[in-house]
Amino acid sequence: MSTVASTVEIPAGVTLPIYMDNHATSPLDPRVLEAMMPFFTQKFGNAASRNHSFGWEAEQGVEQAREQVAKLIGATAKEIIFTSGATESNNLAIKGIAEMYRERGNHIITQATEHKAVLDTCKRLEKAGYRVTYLPVKADGLIDMEDLKRAIDDKTILVTIMFANNEIGVIQPVAEIGKLCHERGVLFHTDAVQAVGKVPVDVNAMNIDALSLTAHKIYGPKGVGALYVRRRNPRVQISEQINGGGHERGMRSGTLNVPGIVGLGKACELARLEMDEEAKRLAGMRDRLKAKLESKLDYIHVNGTMEHHLPGNLNMSFVYVEGESLLMGINDIAVSSGSACTSATLEPSYVLKALGLGDDVAHSSIRFGLGRFNNDAEVDYVADKVIDVVQKLRELSPLYEMVKEGIDITKIEWQAH
Repeated sequence: MSTVASTVEIPAGVTLPIYMDNHATSPLDPRVLEAMMPFFTQKFGNAASRNHSFGWEAEQGVEQAREQVAKLIGATAKEIIFTSGATESNNLAIKGIAEMYRERGNHIITQATEHKAVLDTCKRLEKAGYRVTYLPVKADGLIDMEDLKRAIDDKTILVTIMFANNEIGVIQPVAEIGKLCHERGVLFHTDAVQAVGKVPVDVNAMNIDALSLTAHKIYGPKGVGALYVRRRNPRVQISEQINGGGHERGMRSGTLNVPGIVGLGKACELARLEMDEEAKRLAGMRDRLKAKLESKLDYIHVNGTMEHHLPGNLNMSFVYVEGESLLMGINDIAVSSGSACTSATLEPSYVLKALGLGDDVAHSSIRFGLGRFNNDAEVDYVADKVIDVVQKLRELSPLYEMVKEGIDITKIEWQAH
C-alpha cells in the first residue's frame, strides 16, 4: 500500500480534521442538545409513570416528539413507535409483519443493495422457512419496476425496498413501488434512514405502510429511532419482537429513552422547517466538489444515477488508485470507502459490485457525505487534497502509465512468478 505526502495548503476558515462522512453519522445539532438537556436532570421521570408530575412531564415530552416525527413524514402521532434505532425498526417491521401475516403467505421481496439491517433480517427469515427474492439493480443503482412486478406472486406479503441508498445516495421510485404494492394487496416497508429529513417523504402520497428512521443521521442523538406503522387503509399489524410491559401500543416493550426521543423529535422539527433550503445548499456543495474533481482528474466516475440522488451524497471511483491508499493520503478528512457498518472487512462494497463494478474499481471508490455543518471552504480544500493525492498515487502506478500510453491492459497476460 502506497502512502504519499500532500502539500496542499490549509485555507483560512478551515479547521482540520474535516468531517465529510454524514451518511455514517451526523454531529448533534446544538439546538437538539438544548431540547434534550432538561430531560436528563430536571424532567427525569419514566414516561410510563402515570401517578405523578415527573412521569407526566416525561410523557408530554415523548408525545410532543411523536407529533414532530409524524409531521415530517405526513403521518399521525399514533402511527409512530419509538425504537433504539433503524436497525431495530427494520427488524421489528420485517419480522413483525412476516410473523403476523404468515397465514397469508411466506414470500418477501427486497433488493440486493439494501443495508445489512434488512438483508440479514431477510436471511434470518429464510432460515425460518420464508422465501425471499433479492431483486438486482441496474447499473444506475435503480431497481427495474418490471422485475418487481414479475416477482410478486399470490404468496407475497411484504416488499421492503430502501428509500435512498446509504453508499451511493440513489433514490428508488418509492411512490411507484408503493402504488404497485397497494394494487396487488402487498404491504410495503421502506428503510428511509438516509432520506427522511433530506428529501420530501409523505407516507400517504407514497403508499408506504411501514417506514424506518433514526435520529443520528439527521443531527440527533445515537441510539434512538422510530418505526411508522400505518393505521388506516390498510391497518397494518405487527407482532412485537421485544416482550415486556406492552409499551408503544404493544409493539415495542421497554422503558422509553425520553431524552433521546425528545432529541429525535427536535431533529425532525428542524429538518421539516429547514430541509428545502438545506437540500439546495448541500446539492450546490456536492456539485462544486464533483466539478472540481472532474476538472483536474481523468478516469473518475460517479457511482449511481445523479438524477435521483440525495443532495449531500457523492460516491466516486478513482480508477488506478487503491481506495485505502487514498484514504491514508487524505487522513485529515473523514470520508468512507464502502459503508461504515461493513468497513471492518476489506471486501469490495457489495453495493458497488451490484452496480456491475469490478473489484479494482469498487476498491478505488470514496463516499463523500456532505452535511449541515460543512461549508464551501472545506469543499475546496477536500477537492484540492484529493486531486493532489490521486495524482501522486497515479505517478506510482504502472497501470495508469500504460493506460495513458494507449495500452489495452485487459489484453495483457500477466505471468505468475
